[in-house]
Amino acid sequence: MSGAWSWVFAGGEQIWSPGFYRLLGLVPNAAKARYDLLLSLIHPEDRHLMPALTDIRQGHVPREVIVRVIRPNGTVRTLSLTMEIRFSTEGRPVALNGTALDVSDREQLARLRQEERRRQGALYLTEHITTFSMGLDRIREIPFAVAQVHGLPLEEICADPYLLIVPEERSAFQAAAAERIERRAFFQGTAHERLANGELWHFRILTMPIWDLDGTYLGRGGLKYPVRSHAPVPVGAHEGLEHSVTGHHLRAARALLDWSMMDLAQASGLSHSTVRRLEEDSEHRGSRSRLHAVDALCRAGVRFVPIDDGTLAVARV
Repeated sequence: MSGAWSWVFAGGEQIWSPGFYRLLGLVPNAAKARYDLLLSLIHPEDRHLMPALTDIRQGHVPREVIVRVIRPNGTVRTLSLTMEIRFSTEGRPVALNGTALDVSDREQLARLRQEERRRQGALYLTEHITTFSMGLDRIREIPFAVAQVHGLPLEEICADPYLLIVPEERSAFQAAAAERIERRAFFQGTAHERLANGELWHFRILTMPIWDLDGTYLGRGGLKYPVRSHAPVPVGAHEGLEHSVTGHHLRAARALLDWSMMDLAQASGLSHSTVRRLEEDSEHRGSRSRLHAVDALCRAGVRFVPIDDGTLAVARV
């Protein structure tokens, strides 16, 4: 939702569009458009971001502010308010034009991402456990806490995370990981890394391909934790593991349960032909059907367990 507002200084006339009224939670034209009314609806902690009357009349306004608005019904929305001063031929400010856009969803997502980054940073600082990702451009997103713990610049770590591994293990680990990355396959390995304080830690590192629902490869996600820690696989990594399950894993899982393909189809809510395609690896890797099949097998007691040589083992609880 968007809206527009304007203010002509000479006559004091202010005009709000119907959309601007609705953004503020007001009935269009039910209240007189006034700058002090706008200020009264802005969250008290955000009002300092808005220009004062004297600044506006002198032509000094910010290009954009992001503020929270408390509507009369108590709901809170986040608005992007843009402002532009119009000047006379003599250079005097004569009017203010503005637009408003509801960016609540965008700002909430940004806050969630910031909170997740903070949580990840705290987890690595205290437990040396973290998740990371790599896009198609091979650029990695790694928490800043990793740089703090290891005493290396974050830019260098993102460009070459293998720098963290002790030299005598680095080449072999990198070669094994690169081979799996090239094949877009699941990888798991262990390596020793030196911390900034001189301590030597043994880490288990997992990376897995990520696919969208259309089977398009999006990059990789990863998990790193100390070998001595029994870290649970986080939610984001679970889906990566499920996408790494191939046809022979499904056949092995069925054998452990003594299930037919029809049994798996019924348990997962899939058709017999879909299960056949999954087991023949003719269904694309990001398919929801694969996730449904894996979920049904897990409910029946099957576990897909990554082991240190990069193999995804199949077990029954």
